[in-house]
Amino acid sequence: MALALAILTYFAYAFIIFMDARKAIKYAKMPVHLRWDLYPMVRNGDGSHDTAFRQGTQSDKNRGKRFIKSFLFILKDNFYLGEYFHKNRRYWCVLFPWHVGFLLILTFNGLCFLAAFSTFAGLSLPPEPSNLVGRSLYYAILVTGFGSFIIGSLGSIGMLTIRLASRELRAYASPINYFNYVFLLAVFSTGFYAGYSFDPTFSEYRGFWKGLVTLSPIDVHFAWAIHIILFALVKLYLPFTRSMHYVTRFFAFLWVYWDDRPNVKGSAIEKAVQGSMDHPVSWSAPHIPSGKRWSDLNSQPAIPGSGEVRR
Repeated sequence: MALALAILTYFAYAFIIFMDARKAIKYAKMPVHLRWDLYPMVRNGDGSHDTAFRQGTQSDKNRGKRFIKSFLFILKDNFYLGEYFHKNRRYWCVLFPWHVGFLLILTFNGLCFLAAFSTFAGLSLPPEPSNLVGRSLYYAILVTGFGSFIIGSLGSIGMLTIRLASRELRAYASPINYFNYVFLLAVFSTGFYAGYSFDPTFSEYRGFWKGLVTLSPIDVHFAWAIHIILFALVKLYLPFTRSMHYVTRFFAFLWVYWDDRPNVKGSAIEKAVQGSMDHPVSWSAPHIPSGKRWSDLNSQPAIPGSGEVRR
């Protein structure tokens, strides 16, 4: 059982890292996007917003600084979920803890890995004698562990309840949404049950992580085994869901919505646009025949009645 749990955990982490990297590389290699000129973007300085159109028509020496500011804005928005807060605060009140619970369980497992890895440096955690770093890591594991299990469980129940109770939200929900809520509720609740009932200091769970790091898997309580299996299945399942927005969102904002790099002669943007114009047209319409390149279509005269002007 110990070896099977270890292999499943190794594979689950390797799989989700591979899928995230694959998705990121796919988006990075996509053709140049169309400009969303009027989309509000973060400015450097007073924190107010401007549009990509206005910013893109002038030379901006602080573009690199604004990139950092925009990146930090996305991190804040991903954690705070501000759009939901302003548009539907009642929904946000359950979505936010559900989201935080998932972030905390990732942090919890990351800290357990850090605790296991730190044993090579001679760091010990309570109840053994330990220094300030060891005690801080110990309490951080307790807080993030039980915090994730409790907050995540409440968030999962809240999301399931509000989706079923609200006619408006129910209209936009699919069976996979309800499956996600129940699935994550099972992950959070089994973790809470295992920790609260059998391992309140998470010493056994930290031992499981130490076994992973040292390639010496150990047996754990059956309740922990169920939780470990479910959490591994989440990592195998996540890349096939819409939750991959934690990867794609950065590309959407930084490379599409907020990309205000000017298209000047000889620039990388010009080369990317020219490369896109060489792509073949894979669909057709009365004014767009298939089988040609976009550069050919862009140079032909307007088709009468199409309402289009060729340039």
